[in-house]
Amino acid sequence: MKKSDSSEQRSNRKWHLTSEDMWGYAFIAVAMIVFCVFTVYPVFSAFVTSFHKYKPLGSIFVGVENYQNTFTNRLFYKAIWNTLVYTIFTVPFSLCISFVVAVLVLPFKKKVQSLFKSMYYLPAVASGVALSVVWLWIYDPLPTGLLNSLLAKFGLGNVNWLGSSSTAMFSLILMALLAGHGTQIIIYLAALLGVPSSLFEAADLDGATFLQKLWFIVIPLVKPTTLFLLVTGVIGSFQVFMNAYMMTGGGPDNATTMVGLLIFNNAFKYSDYGLACAQALILAVVIALVSLVQFKLMGEDVEY
Repeated sequence: MKKSDSSEQRSNRKWHLTSEDMWGYAFIAVAMIVFCVFTVYPVFSAFVTSFHKYKPLGSIFVGVENYQNTFTNRLFYKAIWNTLVYTIFTVPFSLCISFVVAVLVLPFKKKVQSLFKSMYYLPAVASGVALSVVWLWIYDPLPTGLLNSLLAKFGLGNVNWLGSSSTAMFSLILMALLAGHGTQIIIYLAALLGVPSSLFEAADLDGATFLQKLWFIVIPLVKPTTLFLLVTGVIGSFQVFMNAYMMTGGGPDNATTMVGLLIFNNAFKYSDYGLACAQALILAVVIALVSLVQFKLMGEDVEY
């Protein structure tokens, strides 16, 4: 009887909330309320709105009509294709550039590393609108544009970089490749600093070259970092909006219309919120499936 009584007392004490527990739940509640208000509720509201024809004074339930219109809309598939092309050319090359720069910066002392980190991270701090204005000047079709001025030095004519369907997407890709590596470089540097120096010492004793140490030691050990940057890079690339909106507006002839810009136009330009919510949810499912495939293909031998 005594043993059973003591076990019951212990179980009762386990579920008894102390003042410290209440304070802990109070602090958690703040974050949960913010998460529910700004994340859970908007997602649930978008899901409900996707089945309606939105009107300010009363929406009309239309079932899956918005989804049917999305899957029968050629512009939606073109936006998906443009987003895929943008992602395929920006994310892998951006990772390679960031990794190479991190490897080149690594041998320097900490103060010099900090200087390079600040220089490469500066574009991430600057306003995206300000950067877009700079790049609009670089791509200016007039001879005063920086890029056309360089072409003129080699006797080449002016190119309408953002006004031609054959060069507009290339211009956005080039802008992304030259403007956004700061965060990736810092993360790669942190991963490289975590590689044990004993591995390099053993490789030196075996007579390994720089490329061999890079291929057999560094790249496998930073694979978790590469997977993280790849997944987050693809997610961010699928959601790209500002570059296309500020630089081309989706033109010419929808050559740079991304899915994010298409959703924005449907919602705030044409006031078709139901269709925009349906497309946003479809995009979320696509991003989730792509991320799952990435983890499946690259994450099996990754230790966290």
